[in-house]
Amino acid sequence: MHSEVSFIRNNWTKRRLFLIMDTSHEYKISNFEQRLLSEIEFRLERTPVEESDDEVQHEDVPTGKCIAPIFNKKLKNFRAMEGVPVTFSCKIVGVPVPKVYWFKDGKQILRKNTHYRKIREGDGTCALHIEAVTSNDDGNFTIMAANPQGRISCSGHLIIQTGPTRNRQTPIAAQSLPLCRVRARIQEVESEQTQERFFQPCFLQAPGDMMAHEGKLCRMDCKVSGLPNPELMWLVNTRPIYPDLYHRMLVRENGVHSLVIEPVTQKDAGTYTCIASNKAGQSSFSLELSVVEKEMKHPPQFVEKLQNMGIPEGTPVRLECRVVGMPSPVIFWKKDNETIPRTKDRFSMHQDASGYLCLLIQPTTKEDAGWYTVSAKNEAGIVSCTCRLDIYAQWHQSLPAPVKKVPRTGSRYAALTGQGLDIKSAFCAPDTSPILFASSPTEATMESDEL
Repeated sequence: MHSEVSFIRNNWTKRRLFLIMDTSHEYKISNFEQRLLSEIEFRLERTPVEESDDEVQHEDVPTGKCIAPIFNKKLKNFRAMEGVPVTFSCKIVGVPVPKVYWFKDGKQILRKNTHYRKIREGDGTCALHIEAVTSNDDGNFTIMAANPQGRISCSGHLIIQTGPTRNRQTPIAAQSLPLCRVRARIQEVESEQTQERFFQPCFLQAPGDMMAHEGKLCRMDCKVSGLPNPELMWLVNTRPIYPDLYHRMLVRENGVHSLVIEPVTQKDAGTYTCIASNKAGQSSFSLELSVVEKEMKHPPQFVEKLQNMGIPEGTPVRLECRVVGMPSPVIFWKKDNETIPRTKDRFSMHQDASGYLCLLIQPTTKEDAGWYTVSAKNEAGIVSCTCRLDIYAQWHQSLPAPVKKVPRTGSRYAALTGQGLDIKSAFCAPDTSPILFASSPTEATMESDEL
């Protein structure tokens, strides 16, 4: 046994990965899982682990802070009938991204085994899917995650119900493995005098799933305890978040840690994980951040403007226009630069979803004449439109009296004489003969019509 944790013999970038028992820490696990891990260790010492199926590479270890793998969700036990599908699933985070290996009863599940389908998602979810379980699948499934910082594993038990439970014997290799050396090392660690007490981090306050608006500020607050004071690291979709122009990590005096994102973009959506670590261990929580797409904004614009109008006093009038904008603008009406209240008598304002605007005045008076302005305002801008309204007075004129028709006679002078006119004194000079105006009755009739 080596005296320290070793996950890679000779070089981490080589294809042969050897895992050995980490005797520098006491793992608080059950006796059964201890025997299972011992079986895995026993096999790994004789047969190197096959390279993981995922594309994770640890050739370039990040220069920033690294974190050993940690489970956000562990494997669960299953009881299933033969022929049904079963999926073992867990969630792992770590920096750099850990490599993942699956085992069945301590034996690695190789990539050539098509009975099992391995799944790995960007948010750290790892799954092992069995399309139709058989009696041979009855047993213990173990997932192991490793990076240069450390290694973790957890197991799930699958029971296939095909009849009476069959007796499964403890692997011979596990029986033959001398566990005394492991127990001796654990006892040795326990016997050491502890100079300082350590407490594993524990989150006292953690946010749940959140929703943020694009372009706005998003703040994630949490509070953690532990001794010594834990260090926190934030990840998004298993990728570390480092302080930059858009991300800030804050710590207040009351111990509240915050991740601030400003402004939020669509790329910020995803699974966020906060890992707190100190000498005693690690703790973490995760949440989903959804980003609401930013609403497109357009300043108001008049499609149809107000028109100058002139109407008689007392008749109704409509001042109409059409305006568009995003979001829908707020409308203000003014007369001669004074706001028109919505409760003003004889005035009513109308607006619909298409942008149609109308100011109805009914009935009109001469005081309503003047300059009318409508303004449309939203977050993107403001626009105005003005028109002139003229009010004309109503003129009531009396009709002229009907003209009395004079009956026609042979001579116009005879008609005039019948009305009491002195034709001779009116049309003839003294001592002169009367002037003959017409030489025929037809000409006299025409002149009479003109009169």
